[in-house]
Amino acid sequence: MLHLDAAHQTPLSTAVRARLDAFYDQAQFTAGPKSTWLARTEEVRAQLAGLLGVAPETVAFTKNTSEGLNIAARGLRWQPGDNVVLLASEHPNNAYAWLAQRPAGLEVRQVPDDKKWADAATFAPYVDERTRAIALSHVMFHSGQRNDVADIARLAAATGAQVVLDAMQSVGTLPVDAGELGVAALAAGSHKGLLVPQGLGFLHTAAPADVLPPTYVATAGVANTRADLVAGPEALRLRPDAQRFEIGNFNLPAIHALGGALDLISAIGLPAISEHLLSLGDRLIDHLDHLGITLAGPRERERRSHIYVLELPDTGWAEFLAGSGVRLSKVRTGLRVSFGLYNTGDDVDRLADILARGQRSLRPA
Repeated sequence: MLHLDAAHQTPLSTAVRARLDAFYDQAQFTAGPKSTWLARTEEVRAQLAGLLGVAPETVAFTKNTSEGLNIAARGLRWQPGDNVVLLASEHPNNAYAWLAQRPAGLEVRQVPDDKKWADAATFAPYVDERTRAIALSHVMFHSGQRNDVADIARLAAATGAQVVLDAMQSVGTLPVDAGELGVAALAAGSHKGLLVPQGLGFLHTAAPADVLPPTYVATAGVANTRADLVAGPEALRLRPDAQRFEIGNFNLPAIHALGGALDLISAIGLPAISEHLLSLGDRLIDHLDHLGITLAGPRERERRSHIYVLELPDTGWAEFLAGSGVRLSKVRTGLRVSFGLYNTGDDVDRLADILARGQRSLRPA
């Protein structure tokens, strides 16, 4: 199989598999050393925070990106008549988190995505004094465009709004410094650039508890729990850090596996991974130009990512590529090629050869 589908799901790396095997061996043969497992969870939290350039106490583990985005959409302080601004082309799981708040009086402004990437100028005409959030993806799943988050965050700061960032497609493939970007909240999952099976996400928040309260409350998020685990009549105090969003019983196998993935990413270096993925894109674009195949997203290096959407007509291309052993995804405007750190230049050349063969065999009679 020629795996070019990292934006959907990456293969299981040996580093991740080793951590899973170790966890399940402990579970089988010792019935679960819970204190050891929880200590390892905090080590992985610190590793993940380091990747994001933030403090560990600002990172909470969630089930997936959607859970983090919903915490932000429900928790940000807004009143009926306030608005949130997002691209009309946003991933539905980002859009639905905000659209679901409309019955409570939140206006959702969906902005036309008229150019190859979004920046402050994209949103400025739609932002006013009632705008409480600009919600966007760092990298768009359907085009690969890398939006200018820092520029958008400056616009938000000047108008009193917050930026809520979906980093699902960028964490692990591009440098993502959440503090430097200036976002109030960043949500992502771990099954793409972070190489872990589905079922684990995380939320970084720079907002204190009185600004972004949790959607759900359980023992894990309460600061004044009692040693006897009796919930008494005293006033409840939430934890002042991001763990106020956690409700206990972590996905421990996936968190331990994430530690293995982060070890691998750290050993290679995220700048090296990012450069490798962009270089594969350079090579692919050269081939596509020779073949006369256009891209849906940007060509500029600073505006693209590991995702490249080929504008191919829906005339049997997906079936042809699958039959040729190529794994990729159909998206809105074409066929999505998405590279992982495991892909090579030979993979790109092999794809080009298959595309050339497809042009010959799929040409109308």
